[in-house]
Amino acid sequence: MTVGTEQASIVQTAERVRALVDHHLEGFLDEHAAPVADPEVARAYRLLRHFILGGGKRIRPLLCYWGWRGAGGEECDEIISAASALELCHAGLLIHDDIMDGSELRRGSPTMHRSLAGMHEGPGVASFGRAAAILMGVLTLAWSDELLSAGDVEPARLRTARGLFDRLRTEVITGQYLDILAQVRDLSTVEQALTVIRYKTAKYTVERPLQIGGALAGARPDLLETYSQIGLPLGEAFQLRDDVLGMFGDPAVTGKSVLDDLREGKHTILIAHAFQHASPGEADHLRAWHGNTELTEQRAAELREIVVTTGALARVEAMIGERARDALGVLHAAPIGPEARGGLAVLADGLINRTR
Repeated sequence: MTVGTEQASIVQTAERVRALVDHHLEGFLDEHAAPVADPEVARAYRLLRHFILGGGKRIRPLLCYWGWRGAGGEECDEIISAASALELCHAGLLIHDDIMDGSELRRGSPTMHRSLAGMHEGPGVASFGRAAAILMGVLTLAWSDELLSAGDVEPARLRTARGLFDRLRTEVITGQYLDILAQVRDLSTVEQALTVIRYKTAKYTVERPLQIGGALAGARPDLLETYSQIGLPLGEAFQLRDDVLGMFGDPAVTGKSVLDDLREGKHTILIAHAFQHASPGEADHLRAWHGNTELTEQRAAELREIVVTTGALARVEAMIGERARDALGVLHAAPIGPEARGGLAVLADGLINRTR
């Protein structure tokens, strides 16, 4: 098989897994329609269904699948059920993240709390939308727990996977807390910002999904550790790329405004590096406008210029490259078959070099 043919086969496999996950989620949501005959509740459930199924790259299900295959797992429904559970967990966390961030858009469409607020008119609709979205997020997280246990997997393997899933949720909630904590601290250091992305993103996006897939296939502890050595640097590179896109990306491609992170005052590693290397005047300008809800396009452009001229953007790009090399180096030597190695390599490239 030529390199081109092999890559085409991997891409086809990824598309098939995404389709299987979507089909599995559709069936699950069909079985979990609104339990009461109230048209407003039914409408909220329809909005939730649209949010879960509407878009998304299915990164975590794909990592779970390749973790399973790398540990010797065969094609079966059980891994698709577990992979779908991770996507439900992700959807629930996104709903809550958008509320905390006050985001208007997600994947180019209104966020869940905005959609729910739009069901009504008059005073109090924004508060209703946030409260209703909190409930929808909790419901989705509960469903993810149910779906993980739905597959016919050997009990010992399921216990190991469930332990990893429990840790994933503890870690991402801790990471989210650190993220909002950074917004009330004076400044975050580069190391503090790295801790946030490690717990909020790297573990729950890459490391744990890989390990959960491996555990369900009966992976030995040494392979689970190898997955960790791949997953953590790759997950950090993924979030660093996300931070770059959040400030410099094309909203028409990313589906997210480049003003959101700046207005919210997110203490990303880009901002930490910029403060560390800024002149007194540049630092004052950053303090005045980073986290300012009145931030304009012009002021945002000025902040982006500071991030570039201080070398912060170049430093973050170097960090992405370093972590990518670390992850791919471990992947190259990992004791897994060529199909899983190739699948993870293609997926890693997409995570690191993505534009949305």
